[in-house]
Amino acid sequence: MDWSQVGAVALSAIGIYFGLILFTRLMGLRSFSKLSSHDFAMTVGIGSILASTVVSKSPSLLQGLVAMAMLFLLQAVVSIIRRKVKPLKDLIDNEPVVLMAHGEYYWNNIKQASLSKSDIHQILRKNGIKSKSEIFAVIMETTGDMSVIKQSDTVADKALFDDVRECELLLNPTQSK
Repeated sequence: MDWSQVGAVALSAIGIYFGLILFTRLMGLRSFSKLSSHDFAMTVGIGSILASTVVSKSPSLLQGLVAMAMLFLLQAVVSIIRRKVKPLKDLIDNEPVVLMAHGEYYWNNIKQASLSKSDIHQILRKNGIKSKSEIFAVIMETTGDMSVIKQSDTVADKALFDDVRECELLLNPTQSK
């Protein structure tokens, strides 16, 4: 690598960095929120474009900026579709699902999520759970993250669970497993 290549890489890094800041300011921080699987794909895609633009043998700043702009634009279009067209939202997004409720495993959902009992136990340990009786719910979110909600006497706002598949399991623990 000679000094002209070092300069080209440095200029590409500076240009792509400021391009990223500009696109993020224009489109908002939602672009990196990872609230859905397509948000996660956006984050990975942007990282890949950044890396390939900066370290390729012949870095093309313009190519990197155009590719990044297209990803931001596509994400904006998908976000608008998700907000305005319910049937397409259901096709685009994963649905949160109950994996455990009131200390009971829901094996069909666990199997469908391609998880094992030890995967669930790992999440419980990370959340400081010492007993299954402490669990109100374990929910696999749209991104694949898992939410662990500790047991309480009552659910104050049932609407928090309206978008969760089989949310009735949370509110009526006598449902079948």
